[in-house]
Amino acid sequence: MDTFRTNLREALLDWLQSQSPEYAYALYNGVALAWISIVAIILHLLLHHFALRLLDRAKARERKSWRKTLYGHGVLSRIAFVLQGAVAHIQASLWFPPDSLIGNSLATALQLWMLLFGLLAFYALLDALESLVQSSGKRIHFPLRGITQTLKIVASVVIVIVGISILMGESPLILLSGLGALSAVLMLVFKDPILGLVAGIQLSANNMLSVGDWLEMPKYGADGDVIDIGLTTVKVQNWDKTITTIPTYALISDSFKNWRGMSESGGRRIKRSIHINTSSISFLDEDTVLRLRKAKLLAPYLEEKFAELEKSNSETELDLSSPLNGRRLTNIGTFRGYLKSYLKNHPRIAQNMLILVRQLEPSSHGLPLQVYAFTATTKWIEYEDIQSDIFDHIFAVLPEFGLRIHESPTGNDLTIFSRITNHHD
Repeated sequence: MDTFRTNLREALLDWLQSQSPEYAYALYNGVALAWISIVAIILHLLLHHFALRLLDRAKARERKSWRKTLYGHGVLSRIAFVLQGAVAHIQASLWFPPDSLIGNSLATALQLWMLLFGLLAFYALLDALESLVQSSGKRIHFPLRGITQTLKIVASVVIVIVGISILMGESPLILLSGLGALSAVLMLVFKDPILGLVAGIQLSANNMLSVGDWLEMPKYGADGDVIDIGLTTVKVQNWDKTITTIPTYALISDSFKNWRGMSESGGRRIKRSIHINTSSISFLDEDTVLRLRKAKLLAPYLEEKFAELEKSNSETELDLSSPLNGRRLTNIGTFRGYLKSYLKNHPRIAQNMLILVRQLEPSSHGLPLQVYAFTATTKWIEYEDIQSDIFDHIFAVLPEFGLRIHESPTGNDLTIFSRITNHHD
């Protein structure tokens, strides 16, 4: 091959010297550069205006998503530029001797051209891979964006080192050996990417966070869905549609709440209390019992309780004319039984999860009665509707049990009380 190139150059140069000895070398360089340029233009037209356009038309008819994604990110276009540079580099080595200034300059420029578009093609390939994974709709438990960004940084550093070595005419190993002295500076410059990469690996290995999770991190004002896990930052779209960015390494050094477990369980917790006015708590009288027996949800509870109380009181043989003797039903206890039965028969409450109605410690704000259950959906709007409907019902049925909600006196209540007091005085 070398003999063929030498003979070709000598044959052309001899012919030009026979025609014009004074300008033979200049004409040779001009002819060679013109030929390289013409071939490059023809190749560019064939690749970009013919082959790639055919592929664009095929992309519209393509059914396989991975091919459409590959076409759409310009991978083939950048590979075509690399191919053009390679063809031009072969021609340059064919027409110019290795020791010529024009040959060296042209070869260096074309090598840098191929490195640049090779790097851009690698970028496009990574972007296409990322888009393909995201479009698949499958939840991924590793920081794909962080990995692709890391690969881009590594590839960029390698290409820069190779490019500098080409310009200097030295081996890349010489430059790499000199980087040891700059390691401390490089560690400082790339501190955030290194910390982000380590944090991303830990998040992935421990399955702590993935795109689509509901993340709550009050320290950074984040409360919403994770939309991107990058090399240095994690983006969270809050419920008010604002975007919060959190350093990736902060998810390892600080604590955060991931609501993925709630989403995967299929149920969302209701944990809310109502405060009962303690002065409205009393034993059930006969009229109230007769009225409550008509309630379908409450009748089984009452039958069971009355049987239990009758057995217990008959064994003690106490004088039941006094309300202080024996066991009796209270309106607050009966109300708790009704609420539990109501929740167990509610079609939007998850029956395979905990259902609890309990009393909390009373305070100056009354007796807290807490409803603890899980909805059969995790969708926010449906959850709020279900929770609101349940407590609408609770507030509406309280008077049927003779119970009242505790309400602190307002300024208007105190004014009315003062007027009544002054009137009696």
